[in-house]
Amino acid sequence: MASSSPQRQPTIGFPRRRSARRLAAPPGQSGPDSAALRLSPCPGASGPAEPGGAAPGARLTPFKALPLSPRKRLGADNLCNIPHALPCSPAKRSKENQGRRLLFGDPPASPEKPNSPGPSPRHGRQETPRSSHPARTRLFREEGTRYQQAKRALHAAVPDRLHAREKETGVIRQFLRDHVGGRQPGSLYISGAPGTGKTACLSRVLLDCKDELAGSKTIILNCMSLSSPLGVFPAVGQELGLPAAAGREGVRKLEKQLTARGPMVLLVLDELDQLESKGQDVLYTLFEWPRLPGSRLVLVGLANSLDLTDRSLARLAARPAGGPQLLHFPPYTREQLTTILQERLGQVPGDPVLDAAALQFCARKVSAVSGDARKALDVCRRAVEVVELEVRSQTLLKPLPGGDSPIPKRVGLPHISRVISEVFGDRLAASGWRAPDTFPLQQKVLLCSLLLLTRHLRAREVTLGKLHDTYSQVCRRQHLPAVDQAECLSLVTLLESRGILELKKAKESRLAKVSLKMEEAAVEHALQDVVLVGSILAQGLR
Repeated sequence: MASSSPQRQPTIGFPRRRSARRLAAPPGQSGPDSAALRLSPCPGASGPAEPGGAAPGARLTPFKALPLSPRKRLGADNLCNIPHALPCSPAKRSKENQGRRLLFGDPPASPEKPNSPGPSPRHGRQETPRSSHPARTRLFREEGTRYQQAKRALHAAVPDRLHAREKETGVIRQFLRDHVGGRQPGSLYISGAPGTGKTACLSRVLLDCKDELAGSKTIILNCMSLSSPLGVFPAVGQELGLPAAAGREGVRKLEKQLTARGPMVLLVLDELDQLESKGQDVLYTLFEWPRLPGSRLVLVGLANSLDLTDRSLARLAARPAGGPQLLHFPPYTREQLTTILQERLGQVPGDPVLDAAALQFCARKVSAVSGDARKALDVCRRAVEVVELEVRSQTLLKPLPGGDSPIPKRVGLPHISRVISEVFGDRLAASGWRAPDTFPLQQKVLLCSLLLLTRHLRAREVTLGKLHDTYSQVCRRQHLPAVDQAECLSLVTLLESRGILELKKAKESRLAKVSLKMEEAAVEHALQDVVLVGSILAQGLR
């Protein structure tokens, strides 16, 4: 074994392995003939087989001439024996795919053959898959645009003309002309429930009187964006270009600036009730600035509370100049809401998107609860979105109905009713109408106490201590067990999680402020379903 191993090593060399690649040709045939066979470019170029040593070459020549191989080759390798490659026609698509793709615009390229050749040589013309269903081609182009236009028209933006607010708009315009144009300092307090057009009317007047107010400085602040009531003074000073100063020093600099010579300053404070504080020092300071000698400030405040000046600024009425001028915005009636919705939807050309019965139903329901124009616009816009989604889902499964109408489906009364039930749904019931008794009795009594207290004090917010005292008095009168103040705070927290109350915490729990997030009429209507709660509300607070 040791002697045979050195003799076999020279035979496993590189030439032997190269000859093995030439289909195991024997070493004796690795001459010029085999080299010629190896360099033959095609099977037709090889000569006739020689009788002596052509057997290996004969096996090599057919192997080279075969056009197929075990693996699939791409490109020109597969066309070695095909003289001309015939172009293929694009794969025909089914009618379902054709319809679905036409719904959403131009179809994408075929995934089977992205770069398909030109017209097929068999038919002599190019395929036109879009030859039918013109109604489907219009889908989401005409009627989709109509839905979008309706939603844009129902947006709660400042319109060019405000219906049923001509009187209020005239009062605001005349006030600005008398005080800003006449260089007479003064104050105006605008009150009204949310969605009654306070901010919209004032914004419309400011846009219309832009030329008349060009010589004055206009400052508009939303008090909801302030971290604290005292933050209004640095915000006004920053608008006037004063250096930052805190405390009484900043207030004195503002007073000096507002009583110096210069153009008139129009200060608009939206959500003014957010500036209420202990002692109402901030509100008194703001409303006293127009009364300073040489003042050039015109103050306009907006808030929801009707009695803010009587409740928080009672001392202003005792002074010779009196309190600020008052302007109240009443809630919209059913007729006014109908006119507003019709005017908005009239901006969309063509057939109406909402049925007349659905529009009347929306105006009647919203006016009965709150008279909020923004809520009426939101309900109609949401109903349009619901119908648009239904049309999208149905058209993908069925063809469009016949006819020339660009709107396949209008917003009807069921859609408005469904949206209104979602917006004005009974949040007092935890599990809907199937479980009306799941609302605890103590929470109902606490809500009744809050309603009685807000009506008695004519205030929107009350402290937790006063609420607990009223709640205890109601429980004693009705012979019900009452909870302590800590448990009362827990009840308020549960009601806040349901979206019924709003709780503003303080350092002491007794000083925390509690307010309703729902309209009083909606809460009272839901609570009157129980006889006991109805009797509590009927007896009132003594």
